[in-house]
Amino acid sequence: MSQVGISAYGCYIPSTRLPLAMIHGGRAKEGGPEKAVAGFDEDAITMAVTAAADCLVGVDREGISGLYFASTTSPFREKQAAAFVAKALDLPVAIETIDFAGTLRAAAGALKAAVNAVTADTTKQILVVAADSRLAPPRSMIESNFGDAAAAFLVSAHKPIAVIESSYAVADEIYDVWRSEHDDYIKSWEDRFNVMHGYTDNMLAAGKGLLEKSGGAASDYAKAVLYGPDARSIGGIVKGLGFDREQCQDAMFGRVGNCGTAFTPLLLVAALESSAVDEKLFVVFYGDGAEALSVKVTEAIADFKPHHTIAWYLERGKALRSYDSYLKSRHLDASEHDRRAGDGVPATVHYRERDIDVSFLAQRCTECGTVHFPACRVCYGCYAKDKFENVRLSDLKGRVMSFSFDYFFPSPEPPLIVGMCEVENGARVYLQMTDATQDMLRCDLPVEFVFRKIHDVGKKPNYFWKSRPLVEENANEEAAA
Repeated sequence: MSQVGISAYGCYIPSTRLPLAMIHGGRAKEGGPEKAVAGFDEDAITMAVTAAADCLVGVDREGISGLYFASTTSPFREKQAAAFVAKALDLPVAIETIDFAGTLRAAAGALKAAVNAVTADTTKQILVVAADSRLAPPRSMIESNFGDAAAAFLVSAHKPIAVIESSYAVADEIYDVWRSEHDDYIKSWEDRFNVMHGYTDNMLAAGKGLLEKSGGAASDYAKAVLYGPDARSIGGIVKGLGFDREQCQDAMFGRVGNCGTAFTPLLLVAALESSAVDEKLFVVFYGDGAEALSVKVTEAIADFKPHHTIAWYLERGKALRSYDSYLKSRHLDASEHDRRAGDGVPATVHYRERDIDVSFLAQRCTECGTVHFPACRVCYGCYAKDKFENVRLSDLKGRVMSFSFDYFFPSPEPPLIVGMCEVENGARVYLQMTDATQDMLRCDLPVEFVFRKIHDVGKKPNYFWKSRPLVEENANEEAAA
């Protein structure tokens, strides 16, 4: 019988960094502690799309049969985010999409559900994506520990690089951290109570339960991948379960932060990046109880190469200019005009243009091969009418043809960079640019394309694609010169 497990993984950490010193009015120091925060044009959906695209590099998207999305910060309350992510990834229409929400350990449920579904039908491949961008009260104690990120796993029976050997879960009803329907911020009870009765009790119960169920010991595992509200609390779990501190996967506090539902998945990605064949990972998720997984690395890990590593994302960090910039990006500055006012894009327009706006599909003329974006009826290459096929642009590269600076667009850190890009298949697209600074811009700058939020007018997110400089290619070109 075929093994079922994780066949590929991907991740995403925003390049925007908030130095922790800024939160309480201090001055940021170079190399000081910071956290990753979603940019003004990012949310849980855009981060999920980027992490999932990272995971799917080299994978035939027509073979994906399901997408499970785990998050506590979906921008929608009554609309499925998983279907939106699937559309942005240009996945087949005939797939199963499910949102897993309501708890910080939603990703554990999504991952196990995917494994169960593929075990029942080994022809399936299911993409599991976790992403969160949680909002803490400004300048609160918990704000320093929060961060934003996403992680994705492809679950299949085709050469899995890691398999779940066993699991153990406990459920608990406790108000430690929570957010009700109309709350903007995460609410939290007294820290000592949260750590002692919520976090520690449940993490130890799940961890010890798994060790007892499997008949194993802490020494059997190469790495302990542990959720934690802060770095100090993780140490108590490491000791309580009998692990050595060296076995504990770095939780990246002071660089990324606790990224909610995506936190344990992101740490699992980090552990897999450095794992060897036959090593075992002890993975524990937390939220309204806890769930522990015993994960074994297979020989396929030797052949798997991630598209982008966590180290790659960490090196791309760019500090915000000020704490006010952060507040503006989250619509928390009371002095700012609310950019969400107005009716927004009509639903009929969104429906008509969703292939262009969400899936980033261009059209190739079947007569002469000319690629058009946006769609049209008559080819400007050979004048053939209505003879086109769809072609996806999101996973292609491009180059900057021209650019300009827009100081009028409501950006928390103006100017907004816009420009014309030529895609490697010949299409030309006019896009906003993200994760770029003025000093790195030039014509012929190589770029890739990322899914981002354009605005929240009508208090509903409106998405499109943006260009992003390819840092690695820039470095290679400069070295060659």
